[in-house]
Amino acid sequence: MMKIAAVAAIVALTTIGPAAASGDGIEQQEVSKQQYRTLTAQCRYADTQSLRAKCRQAVRENYRIGKRNRSLDCRTYSGVTVCGELLLSKTERACIEESTRQGLAYRRAEVECYVA
Repeated sequence: MMKIAAVAAIVALTTIGPAAASGDGIEQQEVSKQQYRTLTAQCRYADTQSLRAKCRQAVRENYRIGKRNRSLDCRTYSGVTVCGELLLSKTERACIEESTRQGLAYRRAEVECYVA
């Protein structure tokens, strides 16, 4: 029985990956230098100093410079490009909700409310 549990644990660790084995559960995504700059630059739009700091920390923890990541979700609206998941304030979430209720597409509302 112990042998089965040990094998199951090894299989789980190799399936999940080395990040899970290290305890943080997050594996850094490789992105191009330009994508990394975009991720870092978008932090300036966060509503508060605290959210801006959290955003920059999340970029450092979740991304590393390497080759272009074609699966990174980047979008440009009103001349502003953002990538990945945005850390939104309550005000920004309310703005998105109101904008989508008025017919604006969610992705556009998300960017426009984030940079407003």
